[in-house]
This record gives sequence, structure tokens and C-alpha cells, in this order.
Amino acid sequence: MAEYKDVLILGEVTDGKLAAITCELLGCGRRLANELGEKLSAVLIGSGVSDTAKQAIAFGADKVYVVDDPLLKDYRTDPYVAVTKKVIEQVMPQILLLGQTSIGRDLAPRLAFRLGTGLSMDCVELSIDPQTKLLLQTRAVYGGNARATFTCEADRPQIATVRPKAMSPLERDDSRQGEIVVLEAAIDPSTIRIEVLEKVKEEVEGVKLEDAEAVVCGGRGIGGAEGFKQLEDLAKVLKGAVGATRPPCDNGWVPATIQVGLTGKIVTPDIYIAVALSGSSQHMTGCSGAKNIIAINKDTEANIFREARFGLAADWKQALPAFTEKVKELLAG
Repeated sequence: MAEYKDVLILGEVTDGKLAAITCELLGCGRRLANELGEKLSAVLIGSGVSDTAKQAIAFGADKVYVVDDPLLKDYRTDPYVAVTKKVIEQVMPQILLLGQTSIGRDLAPRLAFRLGTGLSMDCVELSIDPQTKLLLQTRAVYGGNARATFTCEADRPQIATVRPKAMSPLERDDSRQGEIVVLEAAIDPSTIRIEVLEKVKEEVEGVKLEDAEAVVCGGRGIGGAEGFKQLEDLAKVLKGAVGATRPPCDNGWVPATIQVGLTGKIVTPDIYIAVALSGSSQHMTGCSGAKNIIAINKDTEANIFREARFGLAADWKQALPAFTEKVKELLAG
């Protein structure tokens, strides 16, 4: 019987470059492979993705499998499941990692079912048990109030999806050497049941929320869409982005695309300014990776003060303008 070995990550390509989550997976996968004393491989699936194979090697892969086919230009469940399953059965990795993205969330459960193995979704930490050599898969549970660690003892591969920004990529090293293996997709077009009719690209002004080094986030206490304009003023001074908790998004004050939290986006900025938000566990799941959390809230009992490094107990309407002016002054000096 063939032996399962090595670590395999499923990469994603955006605009001809490795997606950020792919670099993060490679960094995590490299660490796990080193702990096991095994190799790290990546599989890149799509159309026109061959040129990104060298990028994957530069970010830590020892071997890259490329499946390049026009039918794989857009993500569609049927062909991607079939192609990925075929690659896994050929490579036989003992660990398979995917991103907790729209692709990973759709693909991972289907793969786990077809391969007859277990799956941990939305992991925030991965490590190798030094005794058993099993993958320790840690994820948030109970709405982010606790963390639980899972293992898959019998079935292989051990599959996990990884939350974006939970792992750190390696420094790019273009001098790294690796092997590139081109595989045929061999897709039967008649098995594809989904047709992509249109793709709408979101237009983002300024810094993307996920990439911002400074985020100013508002909660229910902002009171309405007008209040968020003051948050935008501070974000511009910091050359950052504006975020929101779920209530402002649900109330239509701001677009749902800037929601931070368990059901929104995950951010890990250097500075996270939380304005008039309570700091619920669901929200903190999306920003707990920030290096410095600064809270402004008139409720001294708000949970956000327990999470923040710095806190100001005050009405944001009075505090924020003065705070913004002070930041301008400091940056100008």
C-alpha cells in the first residue's frame, strides 16, 4: 500500500500572481513540512497559471503541480473538485491545506467527502504533535469565545482550511530551486453543470481593508451613515481603511464589504481603532490579530476595553475630532 507523505497546499492565483492566502499557506506548510522532515508541494489550478509556479517555489514550495486548462479559467465546483481529487490521489499527501476563501469553503468539504477523510474548517493555528506526528488543527468555537484543537488519527489526508491572515508568509527568495510538474486536466465538458455568466469586480478606493496597516472601525454606537464620514477622515490621515461591525452593515449605513468579524473580513493591521463598538467575541474574531487595538467608547464596561492595549472612555463625537487633529499634528511634525 502506498504511503501518504509530505504537505500539499492548494494555491489560488489572482491577476497573474499568487493570492495572499497562497503565500500564507506556503509559509505555514513550509513550517509543518520542516517539523515532519518532509517536502512541501503546491498545486496550482486554472488557466494561464503556469508562470506562477516559480513564484510558489520562491515562497517555499519544493515541488509545484500545475494544471492549466481553458476550462479552468473561472472557479466552478465540478471541474475543480474532479481535478483536485485526481491530483491528491496521485500525490498522496498526508496533509492538505486550503484557504478559508470562497473557493476553499466550497471545495474542501466536497474533497473530504470524496476522499473519505476528516476536515477542520477555518483554522487559526496549525502545528505537529511531537509524539504522534499528527496535525493539530486549532479553530475558534462557540462563536469565537473559545478555541478547540482537533486531530484526524486514522484517515488521510488530514485536511484543513486556514483563515486568511492567520499565518505569515516567508520572505520571497527567487534563488530557491524546485521542481515543476505539469499535469493534464482531462476534463469532460459535459460534466460541468455551472456556467459563469458575468463577473463583477468590486471597485475599492484607497487601501483595501484586508491590506491596511491602520483600520478605523465603527460600531452600532456611531448612530448612522453620517458618523462614518468622521471615521473616514481619520482613516485618510493614517492612510488606512474604514471597517464596521455587523449592525452598521445590516442597517445599511455602510457597505457589507467592510464588515470585520466572524461573518466578515479578517484584518491584522498595526493599528486598529475601535470606535463606539462593544467588542463582542464575534467581532473580535476578525481583529484579534491586530498589533495594537485602541478603543474609544463611553461605556466603561464594554468588552473592547479588555481587548484593547489603549482605551479612552469618552463620547466618540467629542473625542474623535480631537484625536484626529492630534494625529495630524504628530504626523506633520
